[in-house]
Amino acid sequence: MDIAVKLFEVLFPVFFIIGIGYYLGKSNPKLDTSFITNFAANIGSPAMVFYSITTTGVTFDIFISYFWYALLAIIGFSITGIIFLFSLKKEIIRELPPFILPNTGNMGLPICLFAYGTQGLGIAAAISSLVILFHFTLGVCLASKKFSLELILKSPPFYAVIISVLFLYFKIEPPVFVVNLTMMLTYAAIFLILMSLGIALTRFKVFSFKSALISSICRVVVGPIIGFLIIKLFNLTGFAAGVLLIQCSMPSAVLTYLVGSIYSPKKIVDSIASMIVVSTIMSFITIPITLFFALKYF
Repeated sequence: MDIAVKLFEVLFPVFFIIGIGYYLGKSNPKLDTSFITNFAANIGSPAMVFYSITTTGVTFDIFISYFWYALLAIIGFSITGIIFLFSLKKEIIRELPPFILPNTGNMGLPICLFAYGTQGLGIAAAISSLVILFHFTLGVCLASKKFSLELILKSPPFYAVIISVLFLYFKIEPPVFVVNLTMMLTYAAIFLILMSLGIALTRFKVFSFKSALISSICRVVVGPIIGFLIIKLFNLTGFAAGVLLIQCSMPSAVLTYLVGSIYSPKKIVDSIASMIVVSTIMSFITIPITLFFALKYF
């Protein structure tokens, strides 16, 4: 009974805010969300990375460890994604991002926060920081089929991760006013990004349900299996292992659609949008199951 209450406490705020966004999107189909996108990319995400990494008790060694575990998970996602795309006879390079880049920021961070508190948020941020970096590096390279160093150097989250790691390595205490500022921006970003996810669900269309369903199984079912294998392989325990499992279970990130819409052909973008919608809807079922095991055993 206690774990059922905990599940409700963790998931209700997340799904409720997504529901608010869905309602607003349905009520006003022309609602402009460009402000949320710009805020999240340039202000909210960097603040979230800095606050989560530097103020939640995560040490440099723990950050590096889970940064590498996340990298191993993404390698696993990549291999399974390539296998699925090859079997579906789809373009492997441009359609790979939604397989390998889960929604660890929009959904993962708040769920880990509510499940394990600020300590969970710190571990979740270590994992999410790698995913954010990959969105603006590997994600762009795959979507455009070319490498752009300029785009990386213009990415605020890239510098946020570097600055945060320097604070951890040299054990620098961030000033109180910086902590307060980034904390407010973090919680504002979590609310706005969750709401924008709900709005996005009203606008994305499913163009090939069967294909999107098969691809989504790779993301929300195979994903946590890969996370569990990493946990067992490295004998991980405690809340940090639970956070890794939760983050691996997230659906495809909305940002893969935004990046794809800039660099990829419409047919590819439509396929990515389909996978985001179906994997997100499926995650409303799979995330509670994964969270149940995470809370029970970690």
